[in-house]
Amino acid sequence: MKRLLLLGVALLGLAAPFSAQAADKLLNASYDVARELFAAENEAFVKAHPGVTVDQSHGGTSKQARAIVEGLEADVVTFNQVTDIDFLVKNGFVAEGWQQKFPNSASPFYSFPSFLVRAGNPKNIKDWSDLARDDVKVIFPNPKTSGNARYTYLAATAYAKEAFGNDPVKVEEFVTKIFDNVPVFDTGGRAATTTFVEREIGDVIITFEAETKSIAKQYGEDKFESVVPSVSLLAEFPVAIVDKVADAKGSRDLAKSYLDFLYAPEGQKIAAEFGHRVHDETVAAEFKDQFPEIRLVNVDDVFGGWKKISEEHFAEGGTLDKIYGSR
Repeated sequence: MKRLLLLGVALLGLAAPFSAQAADKLLNASYDVARELFAAENEAFVKAHPGVTVDQSHGGTSKQARAIVEGLEADVVTFNQVTDIDFLVKNGFVAEGWQQKFPNSASPFYSFPSFLVRAGNPKNIKDWSDLARDDVKVIFPNPKTSGNARYTYLAATAYAKEAFGNDPVKVEEFVTKIFDNVPVFDTGGRAATTTFVEREIGDVIITFEAETKSIAKQYGEDKFESVVPSVSLLAEFPVAIVDKVADAKGSRDLAKSYLDFLYAPEGQKIAAEFGHRVHDETVAAEFKDQFPEIRLVNVDDVFGGWKKISEEHFAEGGTLDKIYGSR
């Protein structure tokens, strides 16, 4: 009887879907170009919460979302794409209504697709129209795996819809030409940065404004120039507790405290220091001179919302599939 009882306990242990961990450790699954940002955010959070550990996992957020469904035990996600958290909702990992659980539709800061060119801007790149020129090579990652690149795709499409009066044929031709000018599609934003900076491929990289600032700061502001286009797409950075994992680990309270910290003045200041535009009015005013004016459009006004984007653009056989093809 005793042997059977011990065997039953062992089998239960083997069947447990999540590892047993103390509620003083978190795993944050985040987007590819947020490594330095969250290293700083985590350091500040841990300093205020002695004994707590925050680990990071980085990659394209679509890939990260799939990894969580397949077993990555992330307590929280700090993504750059609403659709990837919706994917977790669909698979039972995040509860419905997640955008109402934190301010600003669960987005503590924001950015937009912007340009970074080489010193002197030798190709005189100023706006989205220049990316379709025959003499320009453009760098951005694969929109099939990178939320960063999906924003680039959507921002280019938004520009084209304005420029060509919503003519679907001309819009698709324009975006296709930009894709034709991409010599290599890396899987994530950081790999695209490596291609542009270290391999010296391409005339311009399209990435979040925050990443353009980070590249220039890290590799030398004398080597690159930021170019802010005439219009771009608001890029929100949604966060959520991974309910299924947090409840199994008993880490829900700590997970909420961590995400709340991103909205606190200290967390907002760190985000601004790393090139993100923030919602806290006092912090935003402090960093105002670092952020040029830009006209931003949003997914609701241009595309009818993320649900419609998923159906028309990102679904199998959708517009993105047609443009990307077999590249």
